[in-house]
Amino acid sequence: MRRSGEALSSPHHASAGQPARSDRSDWATLRRLFPYLWRYKWRVMAALAFMVGAKVANVGVPVLLKNLVDTMTPKPDMAQALLVVPIALLVAYGLLRFSTSLFGELRELVFAKATEGAARSISLEVFRHLHALSLRFHLERQTGGMTRDIERGTRGVHSLISMSLYSIVPTIIELTLVLTILGVKFDSLFVWITAVALLLYIVFTVTVTEWRTQFRKTMNELDSVAQSRAVDSLLNYETVKYFNNEEFEAGRYDASLDRYRKAAIKSQRTLSLLNTGQQLLIAVSLVLMLWRATAGVVEGRMTLGDLVMVNAFMIQLYIPLNFLGVIYREIKQSLTDLDKMFVLMEKEREVRDAPDAKPLAGIDSTVRFEDVSFAYEPARPILKHVSFEIPAGKTVAVVGPSGSGKSTLARLLYRFYDVGIEPPRSPAARGSLPPEGGAPGLGRPGAGGGRITIGGEDIREVTQASVRQAIGIVPQDTVLFNDTIEYNIAYGRPGASRAEVEEAARAARIHDFIASTPKGYETMVGERGLKLSGGEKQRVAIARTLLKNPPIVIFDEATSALDSANERAIQFELKSAARNKTTLVIAHRLSTVVDAHEILVLEGGVIVERGTHAALLARKGKYAQMWALQKIEAQPVL
Repeated sequence: MRRSGEALSSPHHASAGQPARSDRSDWATLRRLFPYLWRYKWRVMAALAFMVGAKVANVGVPVLLKNLVDTMTPKPDMAQALLVVPIALLVAYGLLRFSTSLFGELRELVFAKATEGAARSISLEVFRHLHALSLRFHLERQTGGMTRDIERGTRGVHSLISMSLYSIVPTIIELTLVLTILGVKFDSLFVWITAVALLLYIVFTVTVTEWRTQFRKTMNELDSVAQSRAVDSLLNYETVKYFNNEEFEAGRYDASLDRYRKAAIKSQRTLSLLNTGQQLLIAVSLVLMLWRATAGVVEGRMTLGDLVMVNAFMIQLYIPLNFLGVIYREIKQSLTDLDKMFVLMEKEREVRDAPDAKPLAGIDSTVRFEDVSFAYEPARPILKHVSFEIPAGKTVAVVGPSGSGKSTLARLLYRFYDVGIEPPRSPAARGSLPPEGGAPGLGRPGAGGGRITIGGEDIREVTQASVRQAIGIVPQDTVLFNDTIEYNIAYGRPGASRAEVEEAARAARIHDFIASTPKGYETMVGERGLKLSGGEKQRVAIARTLLKNPPIVIFDEATSALDSANERAIQFELKSAARNKTTLVIAHRLSTVVDAHEILVLEGGVIVERGTHAALLARKGKYAQMWALQKIEAQPVL
């Protein structure tokens, strides 16, 4: 039987930045999955019981069919029996057929909760774990690839259970029952023919499937490449339009599709070879079985009913076996998909809470950086012995050229990274080792140093959740969820009422704009907030931070992407958001930090100047040069 339209499954490779499959065996992967299923052990056992019942009923059908044929065979003095017995057998035959379907449906009904529950638990666990991994992990990986791994892993749970519990195990049960009946009722040659034919069938199917897996792998890899190019191109829609490169992108995508087409054709040819070989083995074994049965009928050792029963047994056995190649491949690929998802789940956290970590006390919001050094890569230090303090309720600004380490301060304060942890080595230094978790390349204590405190508490010794709860941020590039404006503002404090959301929007001076839209707060902002202007997105970010109302606020170049008019308008809202809060302002435009209580000039990871705006200008150093340069740049060109 030909199987066309094979479903694509996961590639057995790790694309750039994606987790490769581990060295874990298939049995180890199954053992890893087992606890998720065993939470529903009573449903599992009930499903197995229904499955056995379905197979017993299925095997009973040919037996009843044999009795029906034998009963209908003309014999002397059986006219009355012919009117009664066949009716009873026909009713029993129908009941067995119905029982086979009934037990099968009951099995699916009972086991559905276990299957869906296991898939849900695994997906939720890996989703939470990915959020717990460091920013470094996410910067080095393709988000689309990870979501595909999760999707394929979840689908792998369903496929693995479906193929094993609904195909492999029932076939083994049925095969055992059939061989037992053939061995007890007829001569052993029937058992030998069946056993040898099945053995040859299985060996051929597994061997050819293993061989053709390489073609499937290539096809799936090329499919992933084509899909990645399509997604990447669509995500960069505006860039494609800016450079008028629609045809160039279409050409790249078409080239990927053409390579996939060639691989798919080659895979289909190998599938045809597999199907042909399987059908040949099935035909030969059926001919041999029917030859023995026919000879038995002629010799009087067997009845016509026996012949019908043997034929029915063989057909029932070979129908599921006909899909053995597909089943075997899908199970192998489901195990691969599951393993890749388990690899994600087993990535160790670079930033983790100490075993005895407690929530931040939150009484004092003073922030201190004490002799902090940090590097993303060992060979390229970003911060060098940086020390400063932001007193509670005060504002400290950090300015300096791009790449001086300004935004790193915010990331460290948020504990996206921990100081005193050696970053993973570069790919060249670590070979193919993963950048995070359980392998050389996992950060080790000793790189950089110093500490960061909030209210005198080292943030490495308190929970990450409490640190992040105490901080609000208005970033340079505000990325919004593809949801309503209300949802995006309320994200600062999930569960906030509509009145609280509107109050925050008014404080951020975006309420009037929202009210002017046809759907108001139910207006969808589009993917990454692309339906809003830069100024509108920044006001949403400010409203979100105001709603959160944290004691510490970070403005990470919050106005650098805005024009002068929008910058001046937003600046007022930023000052309102920072009122009576401990504030760290990271800025490129010096005009936005003139009111800060202290300004730090960061260059090459080192604080080269510090003081108020007036004091720094009077010093006529680096800050004064930057100020003069920006004043010149701000003047109109005649």
